[in-house]
Amino acid sequence: MSVKSGTARTVCHPRRSSKVITLGLALSLLPVPALSFDLAAVPNIPDLLDDPLDTRPPVLEQGAVLPGDRRGILCPVEKDFTVPLLLDEAVDLALCHHPQAQAAWAELKIQAANLGVAKAGYWPTVNAAVNHLNSYYQYPDSPLPSSETDGFTLYGNLSWRLFDFGGRAANLAAANWLLTQALANQDAVFQRLLDGVIQAYFDAQTANAQRQAKTDSEALAGQTLASARRREASGASSRSDTLQAETALAKAALGRSRADGDYRKALAVLRQAMGIAPETALTLPENAEPEQTGETLAQDGRDLQIWLAEAKRRHPAIVAAQAQWEAAKQRIVQARSEGLPTLDFSLNAYQNGYPNQALSQSQTRVETIGINLTIPLFEGFARTYKIRGAQAQAEQRAAELADTERQTLLNVVKAHAEAEAALNNLSYSATWLDSAQTAVASSQRRYDKGAADILELLNTQTALADARQERLRTLADWRAARLRLFTSAGLLGRDMIEQAEGPKAKGQSAIVTPER
Repeated sequence: MSVKSGTARTVCHPRRSSKVITLGLALSLLPVPALSFDLAAVPNIPDLLDDPLDTRPPVLEQGAVLPGDRRGILCPVEKDFTVPLLLDEAVDLALCHHPQAQAAWAELKIQAANLGVAKAGYWPTVNAAVNHLNSYYQYPDSPLPSSETDGFTLYGNLSWRLFDFGGRAANLAAANWLLTQALANQDAVFQRLLDGVIQAYFDAQTANAQRQAKTDSEALAGQTLASARRREASGASSRSDTLQAETALAKAALGRSRADGDYRKALAVLRQAMGIAPETALTLPENAEPEQTGETLAQDGRDLQIWLAEAKRRHPAIVAAQAQWEAAKQRIVQARSEGLPTLDFSLNAYQNGYPNQALSQSQTRVETIGINLTIPLFEGFARTYKIRGAQAQAEQRAAELADTERQTLLNVVKAHAEAEAALNNLSYSATWLDSAQTAVASSQRRYDKGAADILELLNTQTALADARQERLRTLADWRAARLRLFTSAGLLGRDMIEQAEGPKAKGQSAIVTPER
């Protein structure tokens, strides 16, 4: 139920009522943002009509800039897969091609459009209609002859909301917060993609290095078998040594075959993380020793508490959850305002009749100007439950914010612990590898001179294979853990990835922008 009051001025000419048969054709002239056809498809449309209320964020035109970067992300990116894939190139491909990145761009455009709808609430709406009418008049039981009138009726309306107790303001504020949420969510999606690509890249690089290590172990086992056969032929050793060497070679070959399969699986995961075709051929550069094994996390200028504070203040997932909560609080204000009075201005013009009525037999013109006050009185208690629903949704968003913050900080703590452990493991694995290499060289010399048996030599070779595998794993773990710490805190950018990767072998990788 509602009550309306208003004042109006009317100018009209007399007209007669009648029965009509009407054929109508109407054309509605709506505000520009509500046009039903695609303005982008029409050539030479001014920018004013493309985004008249200025709602598209600059990131849609300039490309997203990751934390700490100086350059935006520009797509598409081209990659020559005949040369080894670098980490920053893998990141570029993921940010351009992965479906999650594309969905984040689409969500940003949706929220920008919703902001335009919210801004449009402050503008007047204008409608016009033109109707072609054919009216046929009959007078039953009357000597008057029938008559027929053919012509057009014109109708125009302007409506403008003047006051609504904050409903439009709350809707606009909510739309702004949701756009902020979409921007932060895009950054959060990029950080998740970076984390996934980094992990997949180093897993593949480790698998490749382990495959090479298994190949080297197989070659070393082959050399040992050849030495055992020479010793057996000269009578310096027994047939048992040769059989054990053959067993070791078969075991090494099996390990190398399994490493080949693990490498192919790791490459498949890397392709999926980058969002490229599964049949794309990839090659990776060799694992290199870090230039400085003595580097520490303290060189980044942050201890754990600082990392946590940075993540709490800047992590895009937390910023997005905060924006969602703020938008939900504005929805409460909007729900309340919808139950309060509204004040509207209206202007109407009619010519030769009214919409959906008979054509006037004489020329008429009617104009009305009104100020309308609408007071909602009773809605069956629907307003009460809409407000309660909005309040519950705000409580839900607050809980989601707390959960997002808790999970994000937990990830930072875990990533920090993993990075510290990976850094410590570097020195231990280097010591182990040096010792194992020395032991193999010594055992080989002693075996060739008959001072050691085949079991000693095979044991030292097995220990060397294990040491190489652990060294490769700790190298990849350190590189991945350090970068993962930055993604956990929401601070990783492409510039940092390039610094961590070191000088490129050739040229610069392309920078990336959203495909629009």
